[in-house]
Amino acid sequence: MKTEIASEKQVWEWLNEVPDPEIPVLSVVELGVVRKVELGDDKAIITITPTYTGCPAMNVFEQDIIAKLNENGFDQVEIKTVWSPAWTTEWLSDEAREKLRVYGIAPPVKGSADKGTLFASSPKTITCPKCGSENTEVISQFGSTACKALYRCSSCAEPFEYFKCI
Repeated sequence: MKTEIASEKQVWEWLNEVPDPEIPVLSVVELGVVRKVELGDDKAIITITPTYTGCPAMNVFEQDIIAKLNENGFDQVEIKTVWSPAWTTEWLSDEAREKLRVYGIAPPVKGSADKGTLFASSPKTITCPKCGSENTEVISQFGSTACKALYRCSSCAEPFEYFKCI
């Protein structure tokens, strides 16, 4: 059975192949949702932290993690959900932020928070991921998912999503 020879490092590599269902350019590992991997007695215990309370993707994360590990020989997979510390966009690596930008989503601005910024102009500058202009404006605080806002670039006139800071 593969679980006898699978290392924790190998399990992390497999989990890094599980895409975020809402932003498939990022894996659940790159997103920072997977917090811990424990192996023992033919069982894998994966600890995850939701990106925010009520995130509809969490059930898909869990199902996809279990499926990936089942596919690689783990018959028993337990998912533990921890809420503390709370997930933050600060956990995104520079590589993950660049993947978002290339995909067409403006990455979260490091060291800033979106709390309380309804339709008022934000104190941070959101750079257009398409042309690099900083001449952008918020159209809606809600994009295709609750974790993204919709912006428009005044330079290239293209709409784009911004991954909100949490």
